[in-house]
Amino acid sequence: MVRVKIWGSLRVHTGGEAEVEIEARNFKEVLDRLAEHYPGLRPQIERGVSLAVDGRIYRQAWFTEVGPENEIVLMPYMQGG
Repeated sequence: MVRVKIWGSLRVHTGGEAEVEIEARNFKEVLDRLAEHYPGLRPQIERGVSLAVDGRIYRQAWFTEVGPENEIVLMPYMQGG
């Protein structure tokens, strides 16, 4: 199981939960399981989200491994400027 912190604006789709636990081994599985368990997140995930793992922000790094020791944060897609 991994713990995923949910960015404030996305919490409406998790029933207000700031942190959820899911079974996942990599970035793609995190997104797939979140979409399964919290269907309201699916449209946002399909539009694009970023996932921070231990403070490093990823987008589409599908096979980046994650585990219970990692700090994982789901947030809307972040664009640099």
